[in-house]
Amino acid sequence: MIPQEVIQKIRRIHIRTRRMVNEILAGQYESVFKGQGMEFREVRAYVPGDDIRSIDWNVTARTGEPHVKVMAEEREQTVVLMVDMSGSGHFGSVSRFKNELAAELCAVLAFSAIKNNDKVGLIIFTDEIELYVPPQKGSKHVLRVIREVLYFNPKSRGTDIPKALGYLNGVIHRKAVVFLVSDFMAKGYEKDLRVAGRRHDLIAVTITDPRELTLPSVGRIAVRDAETGNESLINTNDSRLRAAYEQEAEERIRQRNETLRRNRVDVMHASTDKLYVDEIYRFFKMRERRLSGRAAL
Repeated sequence: MIPQEVIQKIRRIHIRTRRMVNEILAGQYESVFKGQGMEFREVRAYVPGDDIRSIDWNVTARTGEPHVKVMAEEREQTVVLMVDMSGSGHFGSVSRFKNELAAELCAVLAFSAIKNNDKVGLIIFTDEIELYVPPQKGSKHVLRVIREVLYFNPKSRGTDIPKALGYLNGVIHRKAVVFLVSDFMAKGYEKDLRVAGRRHDLIAVTITDPRELTLPSVGRIAVRDAETGNESLINTNDSRLRAAYEQEAEERIRQRNETLRRNRVDVMHASTDKLYVDEIYRFFKMRERRLSGRAAL
């Protein structure tokens, strides 16, 4: 039995994100995520000017008259949300945790997908594959996806992006649009990122909290690593400690961004202290401009 407060929170996210999709992102999703190739529609009689490469030789032989295959763009596609549920997601210094932000982002993307008749699947991972929900259509299915992202209780706290990407390639055999939602506080995933990027339209969605970038000067505080459980006491009044913290954060983000850029992975950034709708809109417009530029070549 799902608690009433859980149902109410899912309903609020549903209403908020559905309005966003209908009023702000209408048409944007369809224009930047095209169908993945061509599909057979019908066979018709050959007419002068048809490409002879499209002749259906089986039908031609059976009827004694030349016939050609008619193909159409395959509009329906599969969207996969890969969500990092490691311990570092249960952190937030503003109004919400990072995993709550991830849930709302997933809701926007999922509702955009089903509005365009696409299937939506979900992979929740830590340093293990925690949950796989096969791609399906429909609002009821999307509400289940939102519920899982919001309230799934993972067994592990670590992060293994390579394992998650390897699992993706094992269960999704046709090219899909894949949103990898993570804070990317991990290493050693570049090779698997490159392989997955060749098979799928892979988009990285980075989740950040401002306290991961800077430390306020508030005296001595106890801190705990959400993934390892290690605890320590630090003095945030120490300016050298704060500077080292910021420098380490800057270098981590620089390496992450360089890895994504080097492997030609598109990126959508989101932070717990900012409105994510602006970033989603910026991302869609960026993709639209790039596709328009390719079409003009």
